[in-house]
Amino acid sequence: MNDKKKVLVSIAWPYANGDMHIGHLAGAYLPADIFARYHRLVGNDVLVVSGSDSHGTPITVRADQDGVSPREVFERYHQRFLETQRDIGISYNLFTHTDTPNHYRVSQDMFLGLLRNGYLYKERQQQYYSEVSQQFLPDRYVEGTCPHCGYPDARGDQCDNCGRLLDALELKNPRSKIDGATPVIRETEHFFIDLEKLEPLVLEYLQTGKEDWRPNVLKFSLNYVKGGLKGRPITRDIEWGIPVPLEGYAGKCLYVWFEAVIGYLSASIEWSKLTGDPEAWKAWWYDPAALPVYFIGKDNIPFHTIIWPAELIGVGQLYEEDPAKRFNLPYDVPANEFMNLSGAQFSKSRGRMIALPDLLERYDADAIRYYVTIVMPETSDSDFYWDDFVQRNNGELVGVWGNLAHRVLSFTHKHFGAVPEPGELADVDRELLVKAEAAFETVGAHLAGRRFRAAMAEAMNLAREANRYLEVKSPWAQLKTDRAASATSLYVALQAINALKVLLAPFLPFSAEKLHKMLGYEDQLFGNQYIEEVEAEGKRYPVLRYDESPARGTWAFETLPAGRVLGQPSPLFKKLDDSVIEEELARLGVR
Repeated sequence: MNDKKKVLVSIAWPYANGDMHIGHLAGAYLPADIFARYHRLVGNDVLVVSGSDSHGTPITVRADQDGVSPREVFERYHQRFLETQRDIGISYNLFTHTDTPNHYRVSQDMFLGLLRNGYLYKERQQQYYSEVSQQFLPDRYVEGTCPHCGYPDARGDQCDNCGRLLDALELKNPRSKIDGATPVIRETEHFFIDLEKLEPLVLEYLQTGKEDWRPNVLKFSLNYVKGGLKGRPITRDIEWGIPVPLEGYAGKCLYVWFEAVIGYLSASIEWSKLTGDPEAWKAWWYDPAALPVYFIGKDNIPFHTIIWPAELIGVGQLYEEDPAKRFNLPYDVPANEFMNLSGAQFSKSRGRMIALPDLLERYDADAIRYYVTIVMPETSDSDFYWDDFVQRNNGELVGVWGNLAHRVLSFTHKHFGAVPEPGELADVDRELLVKAEAAFETVGAHLAGRRFRAAMAEAMNLAREANRYLEVKSPWAQLKTDRAASATSLYVALQAINALKVLLAPFLPFSAEKLHKMLGYEDQLFGNQYIEEVEAEGKRYPVLRYDESPARGTWAFETLPAGRVLGQPSPLFKKLDDSVIEEELARLGVR
């Protein structure tokens, strides 16, 4: 009997208009990867999808600034996204983009399905128009003061300060992002999704089985729906995007906020085609036992807890004739809060950002992953401090975990060459082994519940227990007088280290693989990530993929057999000099 769960890990689609920064990693990408790697170790069938958001005004705004085409902008940053996420270890089954024939087709199918089921309507709409640029202004091309919180730089579709979705016409003191002029209002016709009609079904979804949701996410979503949903336009007068699939609508495209979330579905379908099994995706999207979890930042909450469920509910049957088969709605949306930089928000325009490609040139991926995990903004905003990064790297990652593994393996390799044969175990030996075995349940429960900081804390507590054990037993001193006693102590310490290797693997996959080899294993903990150029319907484009083999399913205490030959030991992590702090602050222009 196959009791594996189907776990769908859907990760927010980044706009391909600039490099990813540390806030993106903390907000969505690292927690998603930790969750995915944990479920792979458990043995579940995991599908991780996302891609570059290639359309919409963020891309065209950047293209205008750079004097190039929108395609050149998105292709440049899409390639950088692939390399950055491969190097930091985000293990996608498929990271694609929204400018593929497959995504066009699925998005247009969703549009037509909603239209067929009566959840779309046409309405003439007042929209801002720039008389200077002589064009209608998509919402992202309009900025102004938020009518709800007074934030002066709110976008026309959403306020970054209070998170409210907006209509550009609500803004006070509007201005065109293109030319800075005050726009005028003109009429144009668009399709709207009838959220008012869908409101009862969305509310029922939010009120059913959401006990595991983070309170801030659920409260925000419920309050938003109870405040009353209104129809929202899903088309825009813009050339860069997916055309409306109806005659008579030339020059109008699907609104990016409508079609980008469809990417979770389209990427799953694309992955299936790439694997040679075009129907495989359905196991994650139609099986009610599947676990679809969406990892996003808090600025994307309404799109994933309200808009996307409304689209999935409204489309009804799609790609399936069986009326019992409906798309799975999000099981959880564990949206993270924001990570700030030394007490202030990241700002590209002011140079207050830590770009991931730059960071990866100077620091190992696991060092970055460790620090971001322990300061992850799970329930409230958090901060990245350079002095804290250096201190925690040296005192915890190197001092607690790295030194534990290195000194035990180095000493054992030198004096025994293999896992020693233990003698009779004492109470102190058995106590550490019991704690190591029990950690799989406690750490696993936190990981399954999307409590990643707590999971890391539990694992590191075990590392501290193993260090205390070594202080008590001192196998280096025992070796001088009682080789058998030293062998027993090292045997027990190696069992704890082997357990910690797995417990920390979702967080620190690169060093876990190195340690796995040092402990004498010939296989891998995880599959391999690689960038591949694929071809679909005459278009060639690069994607990030993950090789599922070998699938270990080893989230359990596993005894290292005595006599197993150990690999050549080497340090897992690097100690950082305090001078790093001043150097990094200088890069930010901070003294």
